[in-house]
Amino acid sequence: MKRMMMLFSFLAQFFSGKGQEGLYDRYPEYKGDDLGLVYSDTSCRFRIWAPYAERAQLLLYEAGMGGDPFATYEMKQSVSGTWLSVIAGNFSGKFYTFRTMNTGKWSAAVADPYVKLTGINGKRGMIADLSLTNPPGWSEDKSPPFQHKTDAIIYELHVRDASISASSGIRAKGKFIGLTELNTRNTAGHSTGLSHLKELGVTHVHLLPVFDYNSVDETKPDLKYNWGYDPLNYNVPEGSYATNAYDGITRIREFKELVNKFHRHGLRVVMDVVYNHTALTDSSYFNQLVPGYYYRQNKEGKFSNASACGNETASERAMFRKFMLESMRFWVKEYHIDGFRVDLMGIHDIETMNLITKELHKIKPDILIYGEGWTAGASPLPDSLRAIKANVSKLDRIAVFSDDIRDGIKGSVFDHKDRGFASGKPGMEQSIRFGVVAACKHPQVDYAKVNYSKKPYAKEPWQTISYCECHDNHVLWDKLRISAPDATLEERTNMHKLALSIVLTSQGISFIHAGTEFLRTKKGVENSFESADSINAIDWDLKTQHYDVFEYVKGLIQLRKAHPAFRLTLAKSIARYLHFDETTGEGLVAYTLDGKKTGDSWKRINVYFNGTGQSRIISPGKGIWKVAIQNNQWMQDIPLNGSITMKPYSCTIVYMK
Repeated sequence: MKRMMMLFSFLAQFFSGKGQEGLYDRYPEYKGDDLGLVYSDTSCRFRIWAPYAERAQLLLYEAGMGGDPFATYEMKQSVSGTWLSVIAGNFSGKFYTFRTMNTGKWSAAVADPYVKLTGINGKRGMIADLSLTNPPGWSEDKSPPFQHKTDAIIYELHVRDASISASSGIRAKGKFIGLTELNTRNTAGHSTGLSHLKELGVTHVHLLPVFDYNSVDETKPDLKYNWGYDPLNYNVPEGSYATNAYDGITRIREFKELVNKFHRHGLRVVMDVVYNHTALTDSSYFNQLVPGYYYRQNKEGKFSNASACGNETASERAMFRKFMLESMRFWVKEYHIDGFRVDLMGIHDIETMNLITKELHKIKPDILIYGEGWTAGASPLPDSLRAIKANVSKLDRIAVFSDDIRDGIKGSVFDHKDRGFASGKPGMEQSIRFGVVAACKHPQVDYAKVNYSKKPYAKEPWQTISYCECHDNHVLWDKLRISAPDATLEERTNMHKLALSIVLTSQGISFIHAGTEFLRTKKGVENSFESADSINAIDWDLKTQHYDVFEYVKGLIQLRKAHPAFRLTLAKSIARYLHFDETTGEGLVAYTLDGKKTGDSWKRINVYFNGTGQSRIISPGKGIWKVAIQNNQWMQDIPLNGSITMKPYSCTIVYMK
């Protein structure tokens, strides 16, 4: 019987279609919670899942890199397709790998997918007590208070970018602990790093991948740069961000120090997670232990590629669904993570995402989960089953990015020269309205004229991430330079301010990219995922050069936090209490918020966006009005007498108490 099952395993590598899927469906599901290593100072228990392997071995090493194993153990077949090895003794500080025999051939010796500590470059698991990784005060660590999902103001940041520039004033450059340093300054004495984040006032810091990724050699971390969207070990922090990547404990302790310090200073931490593909395909740790199972296949029986990275994982299969859930749960419980941004979430199936969010909300009721509601290519899993933007109403407490408002504001990311509303493109008013109401149903949005979505997809505003840029594609300042080459520096700066005004006053969840608050540039490089520090490093001296922009964005964040009318929690409230002015004409979007009905201290709020290159005259009507913002400038609540002349590419906000 076993020989027959081995034959099935062999044939599964070559045959396509339903037969192959049917085989994977028959793989036994292991429901225990002890995959990988269970450590004690008197013994170690190792369990891997490899249901159709003929043999499995555990190999032990003295070091995380180099040298032959000093011991090899035959693992025993156990329940539900697992293999088990229990060894007596204290092996703390040693390293391990596994290998399996399939169809008479040994796989490479690899760390298991569940590994939680590794040596250099993540090639071998490390044996140690995880409690040794806890920094002082870790048991008392608590996340800052957070009530409604629409209260979130997210700041997207790459660990190395934040500190590697000489202008950062940070000592531990490019490291986790660099972001724990306080009172760091740029050349002119303005705050940088953690102190800057506190000063800016954001609520959540979204860290680009901090799990162990494949592209950077941790023995030479300064030789190559990467964003980190090439996962190797999902449950281990990246070693190039640690002061000692050879020691598995150091990288964990230092990342926990970052989380702890952020929490103590009022910042929640969001992890960018990439479960949709692996950096390696045939040679990945998953595929070496269980060939084919963890990945989707196309009709030809080859790896499907909705990620555009060579493979896509199969979240609908029981053991990868289990892996995703247990991995994210581990980051929440062990590292006190406050949220997840799910890369190419449209590759994952709805059932898996809803199971994950249900379980994570049990642990942390105020957790924030959001993702990209699309793929980078076609997937064999039907659209109706996937966590794409069109299906967000079927997702449980999960938000998606709004490419409608993104490209409505600045122009298509696929056409570099395309302009958007903020840079003077006519006909984008309905796309801006759609973004302002967070993709919810509203009687004054003409969906036929929205750039992408022809109907509302969000049931509630907290299902929508309002943004105009992220790490992908050009940063906003570079996009404006390319698409509006004839604009003056003043005009382009006003376009930039207008774009961020729309983002930070729209309903939904606000999201900004690091450095946009002082006109960050990547020197025109569109996707800088492997560009040098000279392109990616945040130049903190730009904060001094464009301090007025920083102060303006800081004020917008304070405005949003102080006034609940800008962050309503229900779609029906937006439909009732947000009213668009239908008389404004092309290039102008204006709306009124009924502050009194929404519990705001301002009884009425009028917001005006002028996306044209001409001045426009506006009048808020009868009553005693005060000006909060006039033409992208804070006005210290001055009284309004009559009308206001709006300059080109500007935001004005007035209110009535």
